[in-house]
Amino acid sequence: MPNIQYFLGGNTPSGFHSLYHQLSDPSRMQALYIIKGGPGSGKSTLMRRVERHAKAAGLETQQVLCSGDPDSLDALLLPQLKAALVDGTAPQGVVPLVHFSSYGRHHPLVAVP
Repeated sequence: MPNIQYFLGGNTPSGFHSLYHQLSDPSRMQALYIIKGGPGSGKSTLMRRVERHAKAAGLETQQVLCSGDPDSLDALLLPQLKAALVDGTAPQGVVPLVHFSSYGRHHPLVAVP
């Protein structure tokens, strides 16, 4: 499988331009997992581990790189599973905190401390 990487946001002369809202389209996703945590807490590490296991299972993966730090991930998309893991911290925090089921219903996510 090819390694697909791209940015969904960037700084422009007009300010920050974001396309993150496209990740939350319920018709494209069956599962959207939002990961929140401070810098260095392991969000990108978790997404890279999920990616490694998905690739080992023969699944396509797409990395959304952080425009401020391309070594970090803003999201990992798993198109064949219609699933995504998304960094929920600013500026990506514009993604609504809901889980989209395959039936189009919205389920609130529960944070466990």
